[in-house]
Amino acid sequence: MQIRPATEQDVPAILDIVAPILRAGDTYAIDSNLSDDEVISYWMGKDKVTLVAEEDGKIVGTYYIRQNQGGGGSHVCNCGYMTSPAASGRGIARRMCEDSLVRAKDLGYRAMQFNFVIASNAAAVHLWPKLGFEIVGRLPGAFMHPTLGETDALVMYRKL
Repeated sequence: MQIRPATEQDVPAILDIVAPILRAGDTYAIDSNLSDDEVISYWMGKDKVTLVAEEDGKIVGTYYIRQNQGGGGSHVCNCGYMTSPAASGRGIARRMCEDSLVRAKDLGYRAMQFNFVIASNAAAVHLWPKLGFEIVGRLPGAFMHPTLGETDALVMYRKL
């Protein structure tokens, strides 16, 4: 698997992965009624470096890295990761996170923070601690899950 910066030619494949996940409304705290253009603007915004994971010429995942806060918090980054449902369970998210940890350090960041990991997102809650992230906060009922109702959100942090 190769992880590389996303290009304009990757937009349709990124949209195929990201749009259904955002529209499901169960793992990202963002409006689930986004148009395709809004999905791409969010995932590939000017404030982000967007990358894709490619296997045999097919995009199987994507992630972004961005500054989490400005000013005195600008040394901490934030990332978002999504894997194609067809490639789920094959370690793609792990590889993208491992890649992001290296890239973040190369970009000068000193830590990575996940601001709002939905507690019902079992895959993320299971994987991120294996990659060195600590749960540093729990926000009780902070996320309105479309089927579970009020669900906790976790703040996860890792020094680079």
